[in-house]
Amino acid sequence: MSVYSIGKAICKMYLSLVIRVEAIGEENIPKEGPVLLCSNHISNYDPPLVGSFMKRKIHFMAKEELFSQKILGTLLPFLGAFPVKRGAGDRQALRKGLSLLEEGKVLCLFPEGTRSKTGEVGKGLSGSGFFALRSEAAVVPVAIFGKYKPFQKVTVVYGKPLNFQHLRNQKTSASDATEEIMENIRKLMAQHQAEKNK
Repeated sequence: MSVYSIGKAICKMYLSLVIRVEAIGEENIPKEGPVLLCSNHISNYDPPLVGSFMKRKIHFMAKEELFSQKILGTLLPFLGAFPVKRGAGDRQALRKGLSLLEEGKVLCLFPEGTRSKTGEVGKGLSGSGFFALRSEAAVVPVAIFGKYKPFQKVTVVYGKPLNFQHLRNQKTSASDATEEIMENIRKLMAQHQAEKNK
């Protein structure tokens, strides 16, 4: 069993027993081919949450400072993470992300770049739009809401894949493509919160 599989099993057990996670829409994630998961960001628990409840292995960017920590820095590459310099266009990280998608893998991004303190979906950075336009990946919006507190519910919703081919054909800007992604995350969250409040 790989380090990734062990880590995934531990995270899923903790999240299921302590946090009461409700995962919706796992069937929307394509079983093969490149996938770009784009999620809102409310907690440091978001990456393991998104990855623990889907069958495919995910890869994600993590701030480079984490890789300088002795134990965590050693484990992160085995858990599918690769470093990114925040606050600047990190070409090496962009190339790595594109390479993963070209290999038909799953890349998870948190377009806001930082955690939301209010729970509201903020403005996304252009990186997610860049990957959506420069690859052939299916773009899957993901919405997370709730509080990561013992025995309180956190819901993760995997939306239906978005087809970005028309935006690629129109040579849409990365920032506009990102806004399209963020709007779909907002719609996904609003839809499921409305259903929850019925």
